[in-house]
Amino acid sequence: MKLVFLVATALMAAPAFAQDTTQTDAASTTAPAPAAPVTGGYQPAQPAISGPAQPGAPVVFKEAPSPQQAYPAPAPLQSYPICKKGQFDQCRQRGGK
Repeated sequence: MKLVFLVATALMAAPAFAQDTTQTDAASTTAPAPAAPVTGGYQPAQPAISGPAQPGAPVVFKEAPSPQQAYPAPAPLQSYPICKKGQFDQCRQRGGK
């Protein structure tokens, strides 16, 4: 036990050895920077509020639309074929036993 303690103490007290290999800069080996971000998507183009409300300015609260108005159901199809293996959308399940 004393020997293990002495070896561990000697290793901790020894000076750190310098590495012989040089490390390459990670930024120089990566791909070039992407082009300007594409506008659109889910994030708004501009913030909803440009800053805090000014004192004395009227603040108007509006009720949010119902989920049926915000996310209307898609129009029904003329016909729905029987689902194939692994298909679950825009088809109907095979009936019977």
